[in-house]
Amino acid sequence: MSVELSSKRLLGINGLGRIGKLSLWYQLHRRHFDGVVINLGRKVGRGLEDVLHAVTTDSTYGPLERFLHGTGAKLEARVLDSAQGLLEIEGMPVKVLREARDPAAIGWRREGVALVVDSTGTFLDPTVEPTKPALRGHLESGAKVVIASAPFKIKDKARRMPDEAAMLVYGINHTDFDSRRHRLLSAASCTTTALSHMIKPLLDSQSTAEILTASMSTIHAATNTQSVLDSVPKDAASDLRKTRAVFENIILSTTGAANALEEILPAIRNVGFMADSVRVPSSTVSLINLNLTFNTQLDEKGEPVITRELLNGIYQAAAEGPQRGLLVYSDAQNVSADLKGKLASVVIEGHENHTRVAFLNIPPGRLAALGVKSESPLRLPVTHAKVFGWYDNEYGSYVFCLNELAIYVDKRMG
Repeated sequence: MSVELSSKRLLGINGLGRIGKLSLWYQLHRRHFDGVVINLGRKVGRGLEDVLHAVTTDSTYGPLERFLHGTGAKLEARVLDSAQGLLEIEGMPVKVLREARDPAAIGWRREGVALVVDSTGTFLDPTVEPTKPALRGHLESGAKVVIASAPFKIKDKARRMPDEAAMLVYGINHTDFDSRRHRLLSAASCTTTALSHMIKPLLDSQSTAEILTASMSTIHAATNTQSVLDSVPKDAASDLRKTRAVFENIILSTTGAANALEEILPAIRNVGFMADSVRVPSSTVSLINLNLTFNTQLDEKGEPVITRELLNGIYQAAAEGPQRGLLVYSDAQNVSADLKGKLASVVIEGHENHTRVAFLNIPPGRLAALGVKSESPLRLPVTHAKVFGWYDNEYGSYVFCLNELAIYVDKRMG
């Protein structure tokens, strides 16, 4: 290890895609770690200067110096040692590894790295042993804890989640991290992160805790899993829509957010929950359209208890209290560009939230079948609510929460 990085608190990042690069940006902003070691696992461009160019420019957020410091700022970045892969960016030493793609062969122990964020999206099964490239290979390589930047996916359905693995969302259940037990973590997904912060205040409020059903559509920005132009599907590909031109189409897709949400908020398992995704031609910032039905009550005047004002008040209280700095409430008429880079798990669009109440009429015959004697129908009030939440699915929401989780874990690893 070069002297520039020795005896320092380091973060390892495996992969330099959208989440990997922006995690480096966030740490340059946050300054918790003394240095970062990035594993690319391959040669890039003509040399280390091209790596430096790649990590300091961005088509979505603009140049690094302007993003961090505003207009007129000057970039402080240079190559220190090409042979050793050493960079210095904004005063922070960054080492780039370009040899091993297998996590077990990276050599985190040699680099002095104890905590790794795996942002490749490739190694997501916590049950796979490192006899082949696997998430657990980072532990073999010397890391104490690894955080995957996507939900766990156990391929063998007969296997259960290992005791040393956990799916955590910062601000929701991150305090469940147990340094004596957990070594494999998942930071869930961008959509699950935003969705969990939208659902939690409702579950915590006595007025809205009885959710009967819920459904969610995320109007989601494009990702690198889609094609820039129409292409031929890969072998055994099941979703042909992802091969269609990303900036020419609105594309129906799927999301595992509902399933992952059950791991983050176990109480949601009692709710009938559906989720889907609609990919749109935008580079970042997505919108959750959350629909819920509640078993509601009526007040003394016969008016429903759950109203638009109640919901917005619940979110305002959460934004000012337990989810302060993570959930933001807004009465502004926002568009997606307004939320680019916004550090918030989700921004509630209070201006558009609304509710409607209907009555479920249960006739005497059906009541009798349920063991209830009544000569007249039973009228049950049911409230339908629609709640909107913006989230910057790259830097502002997901990278923010992922890296705050990494900092929390680092402080408690021992």
